[in-house]
Amino acid sequence: MEEKPKVVVTRTRRADSAAKDFPYTQAQIRPGEALQAYRARAWAAYQKHSLPDTSLEAWRRTDLRSLPVDAFPLPLPEAYHDLPSVQEDLLLPLADGQHGGQIILRPGGASVELSQELAAQGVIFTDLLTAEREHPALLAKLAGKTVNPEEGKFAALAAAFAQNGILLYIPKNVQVQAPLHSILWGPGGYAHFSHLLILVEEGASVTYVHEAASPDEPGINTLHAGIVEIQVMQGANLRFVELQSWGKHAWNFSHERARVERDAQLDWIFGAIGSRLTKNFSELDLAGQGAQGRMSGFYFTDGNQHLDHDTQQNHLAPHTSSDLLFKGALKGKSRSVWQGMIYVAPGAQKTDGYQANRNLVLDDRARADSIPGLEILADDVRCTHGATVGKLEEEPLFYLKSRGIPQDEAEKLVVEGFFDPIFQRIPFEGVRERFQNYIADKMSH
Repeated sequence: MEEKPKVVVTRTRRADSAAKDFPYTQAQIRPGEALQAYRARAWAAYQKHSLPDTSLEAWRRTDLRSLPVDAFPLPLPEAYHDLPSVQEDLLLPLADGQHGGQIILRPGGASVELSQELAAQGVIFTDLLTAEREHPALLAKLAGKTVNPEEGKFAALAAAFAQNGILLYIPKNVQVQAPLHSILWGPGGYAHFSHLLILVEEGASVTYVHEAASPDEPGINTLHAGIVEIQVMQGANLRFVELQSWGKHAWNFSHERARVERDAQLDWIFGAIGSRLTKNFSELDLAGQGAQGRMSGFYFTDGNQHLDHDTQQNHLAPHTSSDLLFKGALKGKSRSVWQGMIYVAPGAQKTDGYQANRNLVLDDRARADSIPGLEILADDVRCTHGATVGKLEEEPLFYLKSRGIPQDEAEKLVVEGFFDPIFQRIPFEGVRERFQNYIADKMSH
């Protein structure tokens, strides 16, 4: 694979999508005192922003002109009763036959399970509607703390209209051994708006897996817009696995940011194999001295899928480290975009930052855009980046075929080997196996 040079192009284009907008009204915002001021601010931002178009640098490679803005009604309460049920494999326990807790978010409803032991330790793991009733002060304190609703049209949309979401709170020094698990299940031609709020207090630790999924339902369109806000306090440790397997009719948008304080650690793992179109903004703020963050991502596109991941590693304090590795494979006429930036603030000396994006193009019609970047305002740092776009190498294929392995099976094995370094970072064998099966399915078509 050859290193792909960074190319900077400046251009303007007629804002075809600017006149389009969703038909939602302020009256559709769910009432509730806990987030009343936050949602009012989000609604004002939503009205101010137009739909992004390709004249904006962050959206230059993702065109929304075909987004059917009037096709996404909000689900009514308990709408899920008339919709496809959650896939059974999504509900399987993650480790040792059990969860510490599991939440299922469905259109118009949610179900919550949390072990009595964790509840007795002060752990809060609940859905957004319950959090508004039972933990309004904590919710109001966290909402908008890391992701500002004014950051864009879809951030404002999710902030104002979120019907479903998660509040996860781990008290000081609590070590959660059993993993926590949530599923956002989004069938039907609806708009699904979600908001995840995570606070891991000083010295605490937890592993949390969140999955967003829907069935393939030809002939309809589905929308998801989400916000993820994470705070990892001094000396705390969070392993956050975030997976999406949306159906191929889904339009998926998210704004996500994690703030990691002094001597804290975040291991953030992304997996994406679904949706028609995804635009994801993920930012890591290393805000305290000694903070560490690792971002690992994998994606596999086929057909006409378009996945655009925009990542930022912000070193805001001295002696911080970040490590990003995203890997993707592409088939059909699909397209991936990864654009990443390492930012080192003035005074953030002894920073160690790394980012790499590797792409495997399996079809001449597929396209991968890979744009790494550095912005360094301190003088005692070590920051490196790299990006590659290549095809299957002939040597390993020849080796496998020479031992009697058919071409299709040989290609599958090489692709699995390409992704293996990322899969090994997923802490649960069952989750790894499920995504390996998704990849095998894509390879077979």
